[in-house]
Amino acid sequence: MDKKLPGVFANKIDKNIRNNEQVYYSKLSDNEEVKIDDKIQTPKLNMELNVNQKINRIFSSSKYVYKADVRIKMQDEQIECRIIGRNSTHLITIDNKLIPIGKIVDIDFIEKNN
Repeated sequence: MDKKLPGVFANKIDKNIRNNEQVYYSKLSDNEEVKIDDKIQTPKLNMELNVNQKINRIFSSSKYVYKADVRIKMQDEQIECRIIGRNSTHLITIDNKLIPIGKIVDIDFIEKNN
């Protein structure tokens, strides 16, 4: 078993490599720092999430397993309900009611202490 293995081909590096000299780092919170080119800056933009982004955040939350308690502000009323799913146009509640997403102005996750 004294077989000689073939050598590995590797290109010669004959130039100066400057990888990762500039770094961009950002966080989404308003109170946290942004690091650009080794200088720390405070973000000045207040990015507000739209309704679809808030709904997606609720369903992708680690607290959501099969139902989520939410407060939905619509154009003419405010509802507290438990949602279990969604389709392209409606939210589905645990009582099998459909809430049109187009009529929702704001939606928030409710922390229940049971």
